[in-house]
This record gives sequence, structure tokens and C-alpha cells, in this order.
Amino acid sequence: MSAEHAPADTAEWGRVDDEGVVHVRTADGERVVGSYPDVAADEALAYFGRRFADLVAQVDLVEQRLDVADAPVGELRSALAKVSRALQDATAVGDLAGLGERVDALGARVTEREREANIAREQARGVVRAQRVELVEEAEALAEADPAQVQWKASGERLRALFDLWREQQRAAGTARLPKGEEDDLWRRLKHARNRFERHRRHHFAELDARHGEAKAVKEGLIVEAEALSGSTEWGPTSTAYRQLMDRWKAAPRAARKEDDALWARFRAAQDVFFSARDAKDAEQLEGEKENLAVKEALLVEAEAILPVRDVRAATAALRDVQERWDAAGRVPRADLGRIEKRMRAVEQAVRDADSERWRRTNPEARARAEGALGQLQDSIAGLEAELEQAEGAGDERAVRRAREALDARRAWLQQVERAAADFSG
Repeated sequence: MSAEHAPADTAEWGRVDDEGVVHVRTADGERVVGSYPDVAADEALAYFGRRFADLVAQVDLVEQRLDVADAPVGELRSALAKVSRALQDATAVGDLAGLGERVDALGARVTEREREANIAREQARGVVRAQRVELVEEAEALAEADPAQVQWKASGERLRALFDLWREQQRAAGTARLPKGEEDDLWRRLKHARNRFERHRRHHFAELDARHGEAKAVKEGLIVEAEALSGSTEWGPTSTAYRQLMDRWKAAPRAARKEDDALWARFRAAQDVFFSARDAKDAEQLEGEKENLAVKEALLVEAEAILPVRDVRAATAALRDVQERWDAAGRVPRADLGRIEKRMRAVEQAVRDADSERWRRTNPEARARAEGALGQLQDSIAGLEAELEQAEGAGDERAVRRAREALDARRAWLQQVERAAADFSG
């Protein structure tokens, strides 16, 4: 590169005086750059020309690197600064002013590249900042949530995932990393959120453990009561007591799931002992009731054979015998009770109705009243017949009409009384 950039017109930019001192021409006049004794002037100029070519090569290298999009701006700036310093007192012969202008132009390009890089970096930092803030705010929302509504397992896993995301973002940020102060502030907020979440979680589960302990104590007390009743044979009162215990169990708070399930199993087992014994007793009783049902159905056939009632006294006696055996037969299944009782009540009602009718017909007082009324009507009719005969003899039509109307009414009443009297006579 030195040979490539060695100027052919080095003599245009420098000279060698008689003492072998080499001068370079600048806008401010000549300046001594060095000496190369005991050689020809051309050779001395060529040496310092190659020194200039070395500077040109350095500038060319910076220019080439500027054409690379992702070249580090800091390195380019450093390389240009090095060349600029070398140009200030360069021991070289060449167009130092022109090379300085190239350096200044490249510096402007580096400045522009740096500005663009800064803009891109700030944009990237904006993305990183938004990601970090979103992550921190989500963590803070988890920490500030109502403990009664938090799904602790899911929220805890999400909080751990947020910390993993923080580390991943930190690794991926590269040159877009946030300023240390800003990064530290966000990190402190994230840690504070985690610490607050953990405090809430510990407090919540401490309260939950306390409630579970209270619930366990209440339900163990109910179990003791249930177990004390399990051997009872007072089926009705004990069944009621167990229903009340069940209501109290439902009203009691829940313990931890596994403990609550185990407590329920113990409570249910105590009930099962009692209800199994009661069911066995009921089954035994049901067999007896079925046998009683067969007896009562046979008695029903016997009772229904009494109907229709022809002899009230005989029917009443027969029914009383059936009723005594009916009562002695005992209980029947509940499902059949209404059916057979209805049939028996029908027979009993028919016999009572027959007896009431018999009594009505044989009631002495009623018979006496009927016979008295019969005599009075007969006497009244005899009197009206005499009045009619007298009115006819006198030719009194009006009296005849009144007597006939009264006589017709008394005769109609007489028919009714005679029928009633006939009923009493049997």
C-alpha cells in the first residue's frame, strides 16, 4: 500500500536543501520534516513520500470500513483520531492539507453514522424499555391483586417466568441495554413486587391454615357426636339427630382438601353404621309386614262377603270378629296401607249405615209420634168430611170448596204418615 500510494510528484510537495534536510510545503509555508543524509535528494524525498503514503493507506482503510454497514462507529472514530494526530506533525511529504480534508470529510461521515447509530440505539432502547416496563408492571399487578382472588400456583409460576424473561431480555439487549441507573430502578421495582407477592402469599396461607385448623376441630367434634350415635337403636330420634348433624356439617367451613376428604369419610362411616343397622331392621320388619298384609287381604275378602247387609245384628257381629283379627294382624307395608284401609272402611261404613237405618225404623219415640200424627189426621179428615156433607146439604158452594181443599190436603198428609208408620212396623 505504501508503494501504491507513494506520490510520483513528491518533489511538488517537498524539497531537500544542501545540508540534506527535507522540507514539506504547506499552506502556511515550508516545514522541516526530517533529514536523510548521505543519499540523493530524490531518494530522500521518496522515503518521506512513502511515509505520506502510509498515512493515505490508513485513511483509505477507514473509508473502506465506513462502507460496511455494521462497522463499529467507535473504532472508526478512534482510527480517524489517530490519523488526525499523525497529520498534525507528520514527518511525511505529500498533500497533507488534502489528506486532512479527506480526514475531516470522513469524520463528518462517522459523525453522521454515529448519529444514526444513536437514533437506532435509542429506538432499540425504547423497545427494551417498553418490554421491561411491561414486565415490571405485570409483576406489580400480581403483587397488588386481592389475595382472596389470587390463583397462587398460577400467579407464582407467572412471576417466576417474568424473572426468566428479564434475564433473557438482559442478554438479548446488547448495545440497546438501558442506562445503569434506569435498569437498576426497574430491577428494584421487580424485586419489590416479588417480595410483596411472597408476603401476601405467606400471609394468605397462614390465614388459610388457621381456618383449616378451626374447620378440622369443628368437624372432628361432629365426628365424635356421629360416632356416639352409631350404635343407637332409637331409629326415629337418631335419624333426626343425624339429619341435624349433616346440616351442621354442611354449614361448617372446609378444611384442607385431603384432610376434609378424610374427615368426611370418618363422618360418613359413623352414619353408615347406624343406617345399615336401621335398614337391616327395616328389611326384617318389611318381611313381617308382608306376611301381615297377606292375612289382612284374606280378612278383607271375609269382611266384604258380609255385604250386602241383610241381618244387621249378624253383620255387626261378623264384622267385629274380623276387626279384632285385623287389629291383631299388625302393621302392613306403608305402600299398601291406604289401599286395604280404604276397603275395610267401606265395609264398616256399609254396616254402620244399615244399623242406622234399622235404628231409625225401630225408634219408639219416632213410632209414637208417627202413630199420634196418624190419629190426629184421621180425626181431622172425619171432621172435614162431616163439614163437606153439611155444606153440600146447605148448597153453600164456597164452604164446599173450602172443605174439599182442606180435605184433599189432610188426605195427602195421611198417606205420608201412613208410609212412615209402615216403616216403623217393619
